[in-house]
Amino acid sequence: MEGFGEVRAGRDSGPWRRWAGVIHRIRSTCQDLNRRSRPSVRAEDDITGGNGRLLDELTTIVSAAAAAILTVRARSLDTRTKPDRSPVTSADEAAEAVILDALGRLLPGVCVVSEEATGHAFPDRLPDSFVLVDPLDGTRELIAGRDEFTINIAIVRGGHPRLGIVAAPAQGLLWRGIEGCGAERLRLAPGDPASAAQARSTIRTRRAPDTGLVAAISRSHPDPRTEALLARLPIAARHACGSAVKFCQLAEGSADIYPRLATTCEWDVAAGHAVLAAAGGIITTPEGSPLSYGRMAENFRIPAFIAWGDPSAAAGFGG
Repeated sequence: MEGFGEVRAGRDSGPWRRWAGVIHRIRSTCQDLNRRSRPSVRAEDDITGGNGRLLDELTTIVSAAAAAILTVRARSLDTRTKPDRSPVTSADEAAEAVILDALGRLLPGVCVVSEEATGHAFPDRLPDSFVLVDPLDGTRELIAGRDEFTINIAIVRGGHPRLGIVAAPAQGLLWRGIEGCGAERLRLAPGDPASAAQARSTIRTRRAPDTGLVAAISRSHPDPRTEALLARLPIAARHACGSAVKFCQLAEGSADIYPRLATTCEWDVAAGHAVLAAAGGIITTPEGSPLSYGRMAENFRIPAFIAWGDPSAAAGFGG
């Protein structure tokens, strides 16, 4: 990507206000339904019904990017090393091009911070509301021939991710959630619109089991601080996996903790954070403070975090 036109320092007004209002109305509807305790209403109905158009539009964009990645993967994968010594491929760039073009049409003027484009420059000003994009999370897994890579899109407002989508193109799976409305998993063929989902299920985190925690850990980024933390906790099993899929394992109740005590970037975390929080989990710093996003002064870096499926386990075990 040349230049910095893709990372737009957009205005916190105009089109964004329209979609911010949509999200606010979705949350208000969900909160009202929760107050009435209507058991016949499913979480996925809350998310996609009525004013859920933004979530579906973004899901369709992610699905198109998934198709682009698989197309490039099936042909030839050009790989090079970025200045930070991390790999990038032609699939990363193809997915980012699809996403940025579609977001430019869906949300014109809205600030979009995307991983590959930020290698060139940073916006002069970051508004209160913006979109965080990782067009291909888990590039090392893709290069190694594994299916553990994802596309991540999050909407951040007030320093916190309010909506998130994580798609695993090679698995045909997509997880998504909105703050206060719940989360769900879709089986969606890459390239298909959200309305064509073959299966849809509500997901929730689980209570931490008394028999020990299941830890989701990074396959390609082990670090001694994370190992030291895990050694202090009652870990019954470990699931090694690449990309933001680990957040989704917590969100759907197949794992309990995902610690990352090494530096990562906001676009690696925000979408999974939103899905996990919508499913009932939390993510904090190792000291127990909430994560915040839009940290331009730190180059969008997150020094460390711990993701928990069961918030009471976080309070009990701490960091």
